[in-house]
Amino acid sequence: MKKTVSIFVLLFSGFVLAQNQENDTLKSKELKEVILIGKKADLHEKQVKSLGSIDEFLQQSSKVNMIKRGAYAWEPIINNMPSERTLITIDGMRIFGACTDKMDPITSYVEVSNLSEATITSGQEGSCFGNTIGGSIDLKRNKTFFGEKNWKIHVNSGFETNNNQKILGTSVNYNDSLFYVDSDVMIRNAENYKAGNNKEVLFSQFNKTNFSNTFGFKLKENKIIETSLIYDKATDIGYPALPMDVSLAEAIITSLKYEYIPLNSTIKHWETKIYFNTIKHKMDDTTRPNVRIHMDMPGWSETFGYYSKATLLKEKHHFLINLNSFYNKSIAEMTMYPSDPNENLMFMYTWPNVRTLYNGVFLEDEYVFNCHSSLKITTAIGSHINHVASQFGLESMQIFYPEMKAQKNRILKSVSSKYNYIKEGFEYSFGLAYGERAPSVSEGYGFYLFNSFDGFDNIGNPNLKNEKALESSFSIGFKDDKFKINASTSYFKIYDYIIAKTDPVLVPMTIGANGVRIYTALDYATFFNASISAEVYLSNSFKWVSQVTYAKGKDNENNNLPFISPLSYNSSLRFSKNQFNAEISIAGNTTQTNFNPEFGEDRTPSYAIFNSSTGYKFKLGTNNFIAKLGAENLLDTYYSSYADWKNIPRMGRNFFINLNYSL
Repeated sequence: MKKTVSIFVLLFSGFVLAQNQENDTLKSKELKEVILIGKKADLHEKQVKSLGSIDEFLQQSSKVNMIKRGAYAWEPIINNMPSERTLITIDGMRIFGACTDKMDPITSYVEVSNLSEATITSGQEGSCFGNTIGGSIDLKRNKTFFGEKNWKIHVNSGFETNNNQKILGTSVNYNDSLFYVDSDVMIRNAENYKAGNNKEVLFSQFNKTNFSNTFGFKLKENKIIETSLIYDKATDIGYPALPMDVSLAEAIITSLKYEYIPLNSTIKHWETKIYFNTIKHKMDDTTRPNVRIHMDMPGWSETFGYYSKATLLKEKHHFLINLNSFYNKSIAEMTMYPSDPNENLMFMYTWPNVRTLYNGVFLEDEYVFNCHSSLKITTAIGSHINHVASQFGLESMQIFYPEMKAQKNRILKSVSSKYNYIKEGFEYSFGLAYGERAPSVSEGYGFYLFNSFDGFDNIGNPNLKNEKALESSFSIGFKDDKFKINASTSYFKIYDYIIAKTDPVLVPMTIGANGVRIYTALDYATFFNASISAEVYLSNSFKWVSQVTYAKGKDNENNNLPFISPLSYNSSLRFSKNQFNAEISIAGNTTQTNFNPEFGEDRTPSYAIFNSSTGYKFKLGTNNFIAKLGAENLLDTYYSSYADWKNIPRMGRNFFINLNYSL
């Protein structure tokens, strides 16, 4: 059975190196990236800012960047590829946002208090729960598990000065030999934040409440049943980089899991889960001044799904088999309200009630040559069916595609291989892969979706081919008791690369738009990513961590692709002794020179920000307390990066305090 050995990540270091190890001594070690978020009380000891958002934790990864449209719900991109080309799950569950403007990534519907870790995989290794190109993130829930009868109570509170963010949460955990229950709630309330030089960023406020519950029951010694629920509700969410805000973003995520651990069998572990989730998202512009025409843009997403995953051990073969399926319904509407009450309202579907049915199988075989080396081979195949259920929406799309049918069937394929070697502190891996993905709902069926970044309305194309990606990766590293270093690269060549291109004939629907773009496919596009990181234990109390990353993305005519990170870096020095710890860090980007004005990008200057923090753990009787104090952007630098939508400035100087109590 696998256990994860991880190097805990500092908030500003941005790098985690983790390995999977088998109890079987013949199993070689495999490089893997895991962001440890924390297990209840441990959370506050592992992280500099224990009550930071899930977005802040994820961007510690060398493979993950964040597109920011405000202070809330940043969009994760993996290997510099946006969410259409990546896969994000919560404990293996497929969930789809309900916003045509990507204002509700899946990560926005969870909280750090109910997660233990985020497992990040690159490229086709992330296709266990569905097809992907760039990679995947699986957000894993906290679990107490069975044991001696025990109660645990935690209270978390925090405050941030820049936007007056108030954070309050509590969790209650109970377990005995037959039951375990984990319940927690977290509330956040924030006002407008201020960029450097005390410049207020209007419409950047948000309110969020998150509730989570997990209940486990032991049917037999090797049979477990578990139910889980997440309810998340955010209101009055400002998006200063966009022309509209969000009055409601609400999610209900439920599951029922059966777990079986056979005794004396080739099958080592088998779990089956059925799940359901529903997302409701309402965009409006009622709080914005000088709106030329008022619009409401609600969206809904419902997903039913299951997976059945088994791990097997046969001599030197370590097998993983996963059967998975989901059925999703995505609907989005737009209603325009003319200023003249005598004019009729205008209504249209921006997502025309698109139903998606996916059935797939994922197979993995890791063959162990010896205790130093192994070869992992994975393959996946899936059936992907889209069906437009709205006749009105279908007829609207047929204006541009007269021969369009309501249903589109696709077959998606994936295969990968990776060799791992580790001996006496030296380690390296090399991988090759091929994968495909289907167009997203917006790319295939979106109807006049306004992109405020480039100022164009976008129309989907149901006739797009599957994207096809060839991928290679290489990593090399060395570690001993005092020093760790790792360098990694990945290269993707994506054929039939989906991107929106201008159609000069069409007239935009959005007032003031630059024109209309229709999704089409380039012959190919290429992505190159590289990172190098080092961790040095200077003494028993001091540790230095540093990382540099670089990326490049080009189309088939050697033009720059949008949202490709320039050279970025971060470095931190941490002190820890007894109950006290402290850290200073620097993080920044070089000037973005590889931009593409066609997609609304421009040159963004270099920046560097400094941060510091301290923490202290103490007891009052039987009560345990952990206090964290810190300052972010110490010099109050005014800056934005390539990933900030329309150059929206980031937060200026911010002081935070987190106080965590456990009993």
